[in-house]
Amino acid sequence: MQTNEPKITAELVASHGLKPDEYERILKLIGREPTFTELGIFSAMWNEHCSYKSSRIHLKGLPTKAPWVIQGPGENAGVIDIGDGQAVVFKMESHNHPSYIEPYQGATTGVGGILRDVFTMGARPIACLNALSFGAPEHPKTRHLVSGVVAGVGGYGNSFGVPTVGGQVRFHTRYDGNILVNAMAVGLADADKIFYAAASGVNMPIVYLGSKTGRDGIHGASMASAEFDDASEEKRPTVQVGDPFAEKLLLEACLEIMAADCVIAIQDMGAAGLTCSAVEMGAKGDLGVDLDLDAVPTRETGMSAYEMMLSESQERMLMVLKPEKEKEAEAIFRKWGLDFAVVGRTTPSKRFRVKHGGAVMADLPIKELGDQAPVYDRPHVASPALAVIAAREVKAPMSIPAALEKLIATPELCSRRWVWEQYDHVILGNTVQRPGGDAAVVRVEDGPKGLALTVDVTPRYCDADPFEGGKQAVAEAWRNITAVGGRPLAITDNLNFGNPERPEIMGQFVGCLKGISQASRALDFPVVSGNVSLYNETRIPGEQLGRGILPTPSIGGVGVLDDFSKSATLAFKGAGEAILLIGDTQGWLGQSVYLRDICGREEGAPPPVDLAAEQRNGDAVRGMIRSGTATAAHDVADGGLLIALAEMAIAGGIGGQLLPAPSAIMPHAYWFGEDQARYIVTVPAAQVGPVLAKMKEAGVPCTRIGTTGGDTIAIAGEAPLSVAALQAGFEHWFPAYMSGAN
Repeated sequence: MQTNEPKITAELVASHGLKPDEYERILKLIGREPTFTELGIFSAMWNEHCSYKSSRIHLKGLPTKAPWVIQGPGENAGVIDIGDGQAVVFKMESHNHPSYIEPYQGATTGVGGILRDVFTMGARPIACLNALSFGAPEHPKTRHLVSGVVAGVGGYGNSFGVPTVGGQVRFHTRYDGNILVNAMAVGLADADKIFYAAASGVNMPIVYLGSKTGRDGIHGASMASAEFDDASEEKRPTVQVGDPFAEKLLLEACLEIMAADCVIAIQDMGAAGLTCSAVEMGAKGDLGVDLDLDAVPTRETGMSAYEMMLSESQERMLMVLKPEKEKEAEAIFRKWGLDFAVVGRTTPSKRFRVKHGGAVMADLPIKELGDQAPVYDRPHVASPALAVIAAREVKAPMSIPAALEKLIATPELCSRRWVWEQYDHVILGNTVQRPGGDAAVVRVEDGPKGLALTVDVTPRYCDADPFEGGKQAVAEAWRNITAVGGRPLAITDNLNFGNPERPEIMGQFVGCLKGISQASRALDFPVVSGNVSLYNETRIPGEQLGRGILPTPSIGGVGVLDDFSKSATLAFKGAGEAILLIGDTQGWLGQSVYLRDICGREEGAPPPVDLAAEQRNGDAVRGMIRSGTATAAHDVADGGLLIALAEMAIAGGIGGQLLPAPSAIMPHAYWFGEDQARYIVTVPAAQVGPVLAKMKEAGVPCTRIGTTGGDTIAIAGEAPLSVAALQAGFEHWFPAYMSGAN
C-alpha cells in the first residue's frame, strides 16, 4: 500500500461523516487501518445518500410488484411494460443541497443525473418533470433560488432536447434554509432490450465512457447526507458542473453501442462517482473489480487516487463490454467525440482493488462495501394526532367571492406559467397536454398510445398526519392521471425528510412510508424506483436542534392511455353543459389553504383518504372519459371545489352558474374544504340523467352543481366574479414576484 497519504485521525474520520462505531466496523471488516483513499471509499459507500442506512429496513415494506413491472427498485431506474413490446423507464431523484448552494448548477446536474439513470437502462428519454420546494417568498434568498433553479432546469433540459412537461412549485418558510429540487425523467425502450448494472464474466474489460474527470463534486454524496450549517456556503466546490451537450452525445453513443450488442453491464457515474459505479457493478455480479486510475481520462493535472475515486464530474458512464466488441464500441465513442478508456477488469476475487502510479491505493472486499454498510433501525415516535376542526368553529372573515379572488392569486394557488414557459415542453413533437393541467400527456412515438405523467405531494398534510399525508400523495398522483383519462400503472418516489437521528423526524418518515405503502397496494400502483433524501435540515445558530423541512415524499406517477387523442383536459368546452361533482363532500377545513391563507390558522387534522372511494370514483371518471361522455375533467385538490371550478373556467375562458351550497354544510367549508376522492366533470345537458342514474347504480356520489356559460362565475345568492378578473389575478403573482414588484 502507498503510504504518502494523510494520517488517519479521529478528526479525519469524523470529517468524512463516519461515526466512531462505524469506523470500528471498518477496522474489523478489513483487519487493519484503511488508507486515505479507502477511508474516502467507505465514506462514499456508507453515507446516507448511497447506503440508505436509516431507511433501508422501512423501504422493504413498499409494494413493488405487478404483472406489468419488469424492474422494480434496485437498478438505475424502474421499468414497466405498456404492451406492444414497449417499456417505460422512469425514476425521480433529489439534488437538494447542491441546488441551495449553487442553484443553477445544482438544478442542471440534478436533471442530467436523472436522465442518465434512464438512458443507462437502454431507454431514450422522452419527458422530464420536477418538484420544487422553496422558502417563504419574503425570505431574502428565495427569489434568487427560484431564478437559478428554474434557469438550471430549463438550461439543461432544453439544451439536451427533452421536453419538461410537468411538476410542482411550492413556497413555505420551512424550506427557507433547505430547498428541494426533485427531478424525474421518463424514457421509452423495447421491453426485451433493457440493460442492467450487474457485471458478468471474468477478465472482462471495464470501460470509462463520456467526459473527463475533474475535481468538481468531490464529497457531493457526503454533503447530501449532512445538515446545513453556517459553513454551507463553503461547500460550493462539492457542487458538480453539468454540460447538456456532452450528455446528448453520451446518450446517442450509449444507445448506439447498446444497439450494436456491445454491452454486458452499464452503470451511471452518479453519487460517489467512480467508486459507487464500479463497486455496484462488481458486487451485483458477484465479481471483483481491478481499476487502474492511470488510465482514467482527467481534465486536471496531478489528481490523486482519492480525488479520482470521489469526483462526481458529470456525463460519465462505466460499462463492462464484450471483449470481442471493444474496438467497435471504441470507434462509436470516438465518432461522437467522447473519451473511451479501458480502466479495469472484472476478476473472480470479489475484491475491489485500485491502483494509481503503480501502487495499490485500495484493496477491499467488494460485497461488504455495500452489503456490510450499517443499517439502522432508528428510534421513531408517531406524530401526535391533531384535532379535527369542525366547519362551524371556523368563522368566514369574508364573502365566498372575495375569498376566491384572494386565494386564486396567492403563491400557493396562482399560475406557474412563469416557471414552465422557461422550459421547452414541446420539443420532440409528442407533447399532447402541456403543463398547467392535472397531468401531462405525451404521445408514445407514432402510435395511438399516450403516457400520463405527474408529480405530486401535499407536505402540509404529511406534517400534520404523516400516515394520511403519505396516502394522500399517492392518491393525488392517481387522481391526476385518472383526470386526463390515464390508467395509473406505477410510481417513483422521492422521500425528502429532515434529520433521521431525531425520533420525531424518523416517525414522520415511517408514518409517510406506511401511508404510501397502503395506498400503493390498494390502488394497484406499485413503487418501481425512487430516492431517499434525509438531513434536509438547517442548524440555527444558538439553537440545539436544527429546523427541518416539511416532510415531502414527492410521488411521480406514470399511467397509460390506449388512445392519446381521447385524453381529457380541465378546460370548460362550451356553454350549457352540466357541471357535476363526483365524490362525497363534508367540508373538511383542517390543513386547508382556506384555513391558512384566509383565516390565518395552519392547524388541524388533514382530510382522511378513503382508498376504496378513491378507486371507485376514479374508475367512474376514467370510464366517462373513455366513453366520451365527459367533455372536461379536473380533480379537486388544493383550495377545494371553488378553486377547481375557477381553474376550469380560466382554462376555457367560459364561466359558470353554480347552485348554492347544500344547507347541511357551511358555505365556506363546502366551497373551500379539501375533501378527497373528488372530481368535477362536465357533460352535455342531455347526458345528465343517464350519468346520474349510472353513478347511483355504481354507488358513486354524483351531484349536479351548476351549468357552464357566460363570462362570470356566479354562485346563487353571491356577487358574480368575472372570469377575466380571476385570470388576471391567477396569472399576476409569479411574474410580479420575480420582477421584484411584490
